[in-house]
Amino acid sequence: MLMLAGIVVLHITGIILLLVATIDNAWWITDKLSTDLWGRWELNDLTWHYTNQQGYADEFTRVRKLAVFMCVSFSVVLQSLNICQTVQATSVLSCVFTILALFVFVAQLFTLPKGQRFTFTGVLQLIACLCIMIAASIYTAELHTDDKVGGYGHSYVLAWISFVLTFFSAITYLVLRKKSE
Repeated sequence: MLMLAGIVVLHITGIILLLVATIDNAWWITDKLSTDLWGRWELNDLTWHYTNQQGYADEFTRVRKLAVFMCVSFSVVLQSLNICQTVQATSVLSCVFTILALFVFVAQLFTLPKGQRFTFTGVLQLIACLCIMIAASIYTAELHTDDKVGGYGHSYVLAWISFVLTFFSAITYLVLRKKSE
């Protein structure tokens, strides 16, 4: 019973960390800027101003016009938006798969025959683990690579910690058998 409680606590901790990493606004931080997967906060005159993805779309239109005027490659601008959307999508998918895996685990506790492994739950956790790893890896490799000021925030760190937790959880589910009484 204690092992079951530990597994559930590990799983719920992973869910909470994934949700905080996906929602909170501290993937990249400077003294006057804080960004997340959905927008950015800028400090102007002691007030934080939020710019969401719609604002990025307006900026995208402005940059596109400037790119045409300056003969700059439009594909570079488009690639940056696609990268951001990829990180968003894989982060959300990791949250969905982890929450789904918890429900599947609870269902398997009552329906799985004795001595069977929690394979489906483990596979869902492994998919969630891969999704958050892909999101954090793409963010690391593609965004803020040229920025000289700032650093990765606590949401970025939480994403990597949740990767480790979901990986351990996936391995636990794949190895674990339902106890026969």
